[in-house]
Amino acid sequence: MEAKANGQGGAGRRSAEAVRGRVAISRRQARGRMPSGAANPIDVHVGNRVRLRRTLLGMSQEKLGAALGLTFQQVQKYERGANRIGASRLFDLSRVLDVKIGWFFEDMSPEVAAAGPSVMSQASEDPLLPEPEEGTLARRETLGLIRFLEIMSPDKRQVIEAMINNFAASRP
Repeated sequence: MEAKANGQGGAGRRSAEAVRGRVAISRRQARGRMPSGAANPIDVHVGNRVRLRRTLLGMSQEKLGAALGLTFQQVQKYERGANRIGASRLFDLSRVLDVKIGWFFEDMSPEVAAAGPSVMSQASEDPLLPEPEEGTLARRETLGLIRFLEIMSPDKRQVIEAMINNFAASRP
């Protein structure tokens, strides 16, 4: 009777739950799940590395959770790869477990690495853009240009952007 007073009958409630279930599945897939609904192998690998380091330090899930402000159940989900670890959480984990962030990705098999989002992004690449040279962003002149653009006024940046776009458009 109370559900009807709120404007929701039993059938309405079931359809809302069914809709929520469909939305949850699509959100999960969009957040890195495999099409089958299984956890992404990269997330599982990172979780296994968290577990490895935690056990090497003799730390319990409860103690790690307390250091991160989490419950031990959340730590379990991270370690299984059931929940993805965000960038800020990975940073916190690296500090608590006393490892560099890259350590979590070491010893990854080529098969696991191939399950990454780079496979999906290949379909959306612009065929007109050339492949950047390896290490382009790490080159001294690229970093100098970025630093220069950061201190420049917005109107001057727009002029330079337009000039670069014109140059790129006139390229054979």
